[in-house]
Amino acid sequence: MSNRTVLHGIGVSAGTASGPVAVVTPAVGIDEHEPASVDPEADGQRVREALGEVADSLGARAAHANSKSSKAVLEATAALATDKGLIRGIDKELKKGTGVTKAIHDAVEVYAAKLRKLGGYMAERVTDLYDIRDRATARVRNLPEPGVPDLSEPSVLVAHDLAPAETATLNPEQVLGIITEAGGATSHTAILAAQLGIPAAVQVRGISQAIIDAPLVALDGGVGEVIVAPSESDVSELAERSKRRAAALAGSSGEGATRDGTRVKLLANIGTADDAEKAAKYDLEGSGLFRSEFLFLDRDAAPSVEEQAETYTKVLEAFDGRRVVVRTLDAGADKPLSFADLGEEENPALGRRGLRLSQAREDLLDAQLEALAQANAKVDGADLWVMAPMVATVEEAHWFAQRARSFGLPKVGVMVETPAAAIRSKQIMEEVDFASIGTNDLSQYTMAADRMQGELADLLSPWQPALLSMIRETCRGGDATGKPIGVCGEAGGDPLMALVLVGLGVKSLSMAPGKVRAVRAALRMHDFDTCRQMANFAVDARTAHDAREAVLALADPVLRDLL
Repeated sequence: MSNRTVLHGIGVSAGTASGPVAVVTPAVGIDEHEPASVDPEADGQRVREALGEVADSLGARAAHANSKSSKAVLEATAALATDKGLIRGIDKELKKGTGVTKAIHDAVEVYAAKLRKLGGYMAERVTDLYDIRDRATARVRNLPEPGVPDLSEPSVLVAHDLAPAETATLNPEQVLGIITEAGGATSHTAILAAQLGIPAAVQVRGISQAIIDAPLVALDGGVGEVIVAPSESDVSELAERSKRRAAALAGSSGEGATRDGTRVKLLANIGTADDAEKAAKYDLEGSGLFRSEFLFLDRDAAPSVEEQAETYTKVLEAFDGRRVVVRTLDAGADKPLSFADLGEEENPALGRRGLRLSQAREDLLDAQLEALAQANAKVDGADLWVMAPMVATVEEAHWFAQRARSFGLPKVGVMVETPAAAIRSKQIMEEVDFASIGTNDLSQYTMAADRMQGELADLLSPWQPALLSMIRETCRGGDATGKPIGVCGEAGGDPLMALVLVGLGVKSLSMAPGKVRAVRAALRMHDFDTCRQMANFAVDARTAHDAREAVLALADPVLRDLL
């Protein structure tokens, strides 16, 4: 039996779990002894058949997915398996005489490099692409496909990484927790685990080696702590922590507010009308981010005004008078649209994306604003707010505000995702009615670190004092103009970070619906002056670790059970 070992990673889905280990079957890799391809046509047909089987298998699993969003992930991955560009790349490798499995791997690597260069949503698809590579390679080699094994008992999954297609079909009754060596805090796997309520930790280095011969693991998905071969007291402490957490959450209902009554709107991040209907059933105050680009992605033509208006109407009706903040099309270089291709760019993540695309294609923005106006007029008592992504200058804010108001939209705002917008917050806020901070993008642009690159996770921590300084500057602009600043990035769903954000001056927090109860409970444990003191300590800290420790020291001890 292994000795007790404690490992640390990044907690991405709060909660505690302990149980037997179930190791996700690793990828088989290239056949080192395969011959060169001497019949590229026949070998190409073998690969196409394997890819077709992978697509069919994923499609069948989509029919049994645990939610519509999970189903969409599986269907998108299945479509990627039969992508013509990928197949052309494999054929090209085979014609060079490359062996079959190496041809698959080399072609996928070329394709993956292109997606990484695009950044954002497309970079997230690299994990899907590698999943397809590994499944197709296994089929060509007549070996077991990588993935989650059939579970004979509730278990904790351990993997190098977990493909979104795997996470999308997990049964929360069978999967007690998830531990991966790779991955990032904003990956599909992390987000889906949080939605399913499965405790999870990523970037747990050394876990694969540590669990050899280990019968049990224990996991705290809030702080990212993993105990291999835990003692009975470890398991008992985790179970007690879980009970204390349930007790702390038991009275969490109603409006968001600090203990002394400072109001903080607690809202949900959503991407589809189906998400809106689900989120609206939670005890929350509306949606602080409706990612409207999901209406536009994976299409050959833009959705019509009528189609968009129908979706926006459903979302507004679902929330029945509660606030709904719609982000206009956030596409472009990082989420390419076939019908709005502005040409290749040297550095797409810094190119014509978000509002910059809308300025180049005013017709797309005008159609969206018209659809939003129609939906707003149709739904009695609607509380619609509309904001533009990737705003960097006063001129951009002015241009968008004028255009949105010309359609009669009542509340017009901007996303603060660039240091430029944060530093010039006062001037930008003079042009609009509100702003929302996208902490994920603001973090990557402040730290010059791609948020999809797991190795840079430490730089991208929301506790980085530089990022907190950017948020403070943004809130100062809101205070100076008397206009509200919200947060709709992942940081808003962290109960401890929520206290800091409120102390900095944030008026609303938008997050995954399942995180609202913990954030609301955390706010009610602390008065506003304590939140402000926490914010000052965090901004003045030397490091991200020091910032979090300083805030934790000021927090009510009960809060630790919510993390």
